[in-house]
Amino acid sequence: MQKIVIFFTFITIIASAAYAKESSFTQEDRERLIRIEEGLKATNQRIEEGLKATNQRIDDLRDLSYVVIGGMLALIGFVLWDRISALGPAVKKAKELEEREDRIEKALKEIALKDANVKEALRHVGILEERA
Repeated sequence: MQKIVIFFTFITIIASAAYAKESSFTQEDRERLIRIEEGLKATNQRIEEGLKATNQRIDDLRDLSYVVIGGMLALIGFVLWDRISALGPAVKKAKELEEREDRIEKALKEIALKDANVKEALRHVGILEERA
């Protein structure tokens, strides 16, 4: 029986020694991991700050594009308004000149009924039609 007890004691001591074996993960390794984690946190923070700055620049460019598009639309509106306002008086003047031309032609035709020379001149320039 004593041999069995010695045998189990010996096995227990060997098993304890196996569990008590020093691990390869030392305090220096833990400190190294802590430094790496701190470095990663700092790197992540810098990346986030860079992303925020990039997003701000994109927002600024978007705002600038809105201003440019608004300016272009305002310019187009001004050009259209200017054309309409500039052509309005010219159209009115052309209409007045056409009406005046019609009145002058009518007056000349009335004079041509009384004066043969005027009638011949109007036929020559094509205002009066020649009747057979």
